[in-house]
Amino acid sequence: MRIIHFTMLIFSAIVVMTSCSDNKKGLDIFTNFPQGADPKVVGEVIANRFLMRPHSNTGSWYNEEQQKDTTLFNNPVGYIVYPDVCAWYGALLYASETKNRDLLRQLTERAAKVVYGDEMNLIPVANHVDNNVFGVIPLEIYLHNKDKRFLDLGLYMADEQFKRLSFEEYAKLDETHQQWVDQGLSWNTRMWIDDMYMITVLQAQAYKVTGDKKYIERAGREMVVYLDMLQKDNGLFHHADDVPVYWGRGNGWMAAGMAELLTYLPEDNPNRARIMEGYLKMMQTLLKYQDKKGMWHQILDDQDAWAETSGTGMFTFAFIKGVKKGWLDAKIYGEPARRAWITLCSFINTNGDVTDICIGTNKKNDYQYYLDREKVVGDLHGQAPILWCASAILE
Repeated sequence: MRIIHFTMLIFSAIVVMTSCSDNKKGLDIFTNFPQGADPKVVGEVIANRFLMRPHSNTGSWYNEEQQKDTTLFNNPVGYIVYPDVCAWYGALLYASETKNRDLLRQLTERAAKVVYGDEMNLIPVANHVDNNVFGVIPLEIYLHNKDKRFLDLGLYMADEQFKRLSFEEYAKLDETHQQWVDQGLSWNTRMWIDDMYMITVLQAQAYKVTGDKKYIERAGREMVVYLDMLQKDNGLFHHADDVPVYWGRGNGWMAAGMAELLTYLPEDNPNRARIMEGYLKMMQTLLKYQDKKGMWHQILDDQDAWAETSGTGMFTFAFIKGVKKGWLDAKIYGEPARRAWITLCSFINTNGDVTDICIGTNKKNDYQYYLDREKVVGDLHGQAPILWCASAILE
């Protein structure tokens, strides 16, 4: 019996050592990048580029078509909105990972003007999924400076996303939205896949800061409903429940949102297994649709559609996170993640602007509409995922 027991111990040790060796080998793929793809250098370029530009808001980047979107309550013009937030958040993560105190100081000073300074008028009204996500910025900064003004604003945005509506507010919702609220979902719910970054990243951030499980439980519950309603058999997502198009960046929001949520969702959370299932199913199909250069396309299942950088950046982030967290097999996903990152970096011009980014896009049940979307340069939809990827590699 002792011999058998000793043999089993040796066998177990070999398995653990082999597993650790394979994992280390897989993670080595995120080192020794070629010139132009060093995540520390690239991250600094993109973060500094963000600091150079004015705030993006509904008045500066939304096109006329998007201004007509009256989902839930009207989205007011002239407030900081999610592209700015997502790049800002990425820059903060990068500053934290690299311990770049000067960059963190500049990003914090920029936020202070909005939180309690002379730019308070730019704080979004907390009445729309694209507005509430602003809360991740003061919450992330609070982790560094412990200034309660940042904490209070961030938690206000997170709590407003799931607030109990007044009778008048509830009555303004259509029957479908009322049913979602009745299920305990956010009143920001609209079944656009974009939401599963905007809602989950804010609630996960509130959980990270406070340790209060109500935030992460909200996010998990919301994600499961979106998965059940919108994920298709192939693991991908239509842009919305009434738009049967596998739009690249739309799917990117979902991939990045699941990766963010799984990072903070406790192992014993009852929704974790379902979310992991949805994440793995999506990653498997994304592997199939990645092109030889490492890119994904404007419409994922159409290789004749143009290669698009913002969606590619989001998928790359989800791959990197998955490999480094052990959710994805490094031997299968490591090289595609590395290839995608290196190729993405080749789309950054000498000004620090990412090219070939799909312009801000409303939903439309028209395949050609997505193919014909304008390619833009330097749009924060594309700048942000570069910062997420750089931070994830350096993590």
